[in-house]
Amino acid sequence: MNAHTFSTMLGGRELTLETGKIAKLVSGSVTLRYGDTLLLVTAQAREERSSLDFLPLTVEFEERHYAVGKIPGSFQRREGRPGEKAILSARITDRQIRPLFPKGYRQETQVVITVLSADGDTQTDVLSATAASAALSISDIPWEGPTACVRVGYIDGNYVINPTSSQLALSRLDLVVAGTRDAILMVEAAAQVVDEELLIGAIEFAHAEMQGLIDLIERMRDAVGLTKFTFATDADLTVDLVPEIAEAAQAAGLRSALLTLRKKERSQQVKALRDALIAERVPDSEAEGAAEQITAYKNAFYKAEKQELRRMILEEDLRADGRNTRTVRPIWIEARPLPRAHGSAIFTRGETQVLGVATLGTERDEFLVDDLSSESKDKFMLHYNFPPYSTGEVKRMGAQSRREIGHGHLAKRAIKAVLPSFEEFPYVIRVVGEVLESNGSSSMATVCAGCLALMDAGVPIKAAVAGVAMGLVMEDGKYKILTDILGSEDALGDMDFKVCGSAEGVTALQMDIKIVGITPQIMREALAQAKEARLHILGKMAEVLSQSRSELSPTAPRIISLKIDPELIGKVIGPGGKQVRELEALGTQVTIEESGQIRIFSASGLAAQAVRDKIEVLTRVVKVGDEFEGTVVKIAPFGAFINLFDGQDGMLHISQMSEERVENVEDVLLVGDKLRVKVAHVDERGKLDLIRPELEGKVPVREPRAPREGAGRPPRR
Repeated sequence: MNAHTFSTMLGGRELTLETGKIAKLVSGSVTLRYGDTLLLVTAQAREERSSLDFLPLTVEFEERHYAVGKIPGSFQRREGRPGEKAILSARITDRQIRPLFPKGYRQETQVVITVLSADGDTQTDVLSATAASAALSISDIPWEGPTACVRVGYIDGNYVINPTSSQLALSRLDLVVAGTRDAILMVEAAAQVVDEELLIGAIEFAHAEMQGLIDLIERMRDAVGLTKFTFATDADLTVDLVPEIAEAAQAAGLRSALLTLRKKERSQQVKALRDALIAERVPDSEAEGAAEQITAYKNAFYKAEKQELRRMILEEDLRADGRNTRTVRPIWIEARPLPRAHGSAIFTRGETQVLGVATLGTERDEFLVDDLSSESKDKFMLHYNFPPYSTGEVKRMGAQSRREIGHGHLAKRAIKAVLPSFEEFPYVIRVVGEVLESNGSSSMATVCAGCLALMDAGVPIKAAVAGVAMGLVMEDGKYKILTDILGSEDALGDMDFKVCGSAEGVTALQMDIKIVGITPQIMREALAQAKEARLHILGKMAEVLSQSRSELSPTAPRIISLKIDPELIGKVIGPGGKQVRELEALGTQVTIEESGQIRIFSASGLAAQAVRDKIEVLTRVVKVGDEFEGTVVKIAPFGAFINLFDGQDGMLHISQMSEERVENVEDVLLVGDKLRVKVAHVDERGKLDLIRPELEGKVPVREPRAPREGAGRPPRR
């Protein structure tokens, strides 16, 4: 065994990379240890070139329950499909490494991350991205790294590098940053409404802190790295054809076609122009070599189209739909389009449209999160659906894609920051974003539609939030920042920068950069321009719903909360759960916590109130001086037992029944008689001595009953 170990300090803890010890048949194999968390990351590529016209890269994040000493809870007792956290962790690694594969590289490549040990307090997503960079760097796979990935928290006015899970719970910021030695590649953030300058400072802090990790990986690569293999690329006829096609396309009206307002018509005109130009140059599409020529001309035309769109933006401040670089597309909103949903809204921005739907539930609807962190329950869910018809396409529909999960997670983080606490609003909340049309940033439209749906349902959010996607076109030091980008501008541009927040600050952020050299100044300008757009969108939202509705939607269920003495929980549950089943038979759901907190959930407010009244009766604590209208339920030689309310009797001694001496109780009271009584004493067993209020001061006060050793249970009716 020829193991090689390399270490550095990060955030006051040692981080160690090791190779040559395990998984030695793979091209790149690295273990990363940080605290008691240990990851194995491998990188492997096929030797033969793929026939695909894109990079066939897959990143898999495998969580093993043995890493935390657990047996999986599934029926087969083995790990199943990756959970949401694993998918999001894989996306972080993918977004970091994908831009650095060389142009024309088409070998099928796979990075597998396996969590071998997890200490429960260390975040594995950023560690896996850094370990993947190390595995690719020492492998024979062509890759232009290294990169590194870190997390930044903001606690008590200070930035904290790679905070633990317990520290992160106290942080106003959860920021993930990946980058190279000289540039930022990817940013992802959730925040408790922070200002833009704080974010810039956190990103700069992260980039400075990751330099030690990059040094570490470079040392490892220099010591044990393999020689990168050479790969063949298809002969690229495109470059030589671009000038010819660009000139011909301009003469044929490319600019006019590109400025067609609507996406569908624009695509049709551009395609017709392209096909006509190619038909002139390749008249016989069935001839030998014609297919390769057609492909080359199509690629050349796409490059010419992209060049013209970028030129218009940089030189004319003009975009494909006629806007300038700072204008948000027209916005149209409708609140409560769905009559039975608890809350709903349609948000349309240009040709992007999302139906947001909010549903309110009980604690029984919580989502159980069962990953390698401690088991928890999620009281807020946001699900993003992207059906193929939203882009006018036909595709197989199945489980959510990684893209859908990632977009939904971003929208969830944006909205979660403004939700009331569960104590303030004791509902489990689900928001669904149904993308109906998509031409640029449907995830940001989901933030707007989801927020409006919550407001429509009557959820008392702290502030409205909105999202906007920003782009960038940069050439030769000249650049333009684009507000509210189209789908085509996402493809042709150099940055995809999504910013969400309220009027007061940012709640979520996601940035992917395709070029090297984004400066802090460009980021500041992009954030400022995004704030301008966000305030505009929030203004449009306020025209429809300026705040949450004052009352819950008529179709929303009602929840009543009350607190009882924990020692009285048994009275509410009853023997074998009999009592709580009777309560729920009234049309409610009842949840009871060990603390004595009870929540009553019902579609009917009257039913919920009736159950509350019954619970208050069951758990009422009687105090000396309380008066009741009671009913005689049993006669004894020494007195009468009076029922005060369901489940609670007291004893009225014969001496307290009249001013005159009473020889026989039945001379004064009979079973079924009603009378006013007052509690005179409560003993340590909870037994009550009663008096008649009108006789106070007229008959001698009876001394409280002394408990008798070995006395049996008092009479029960």
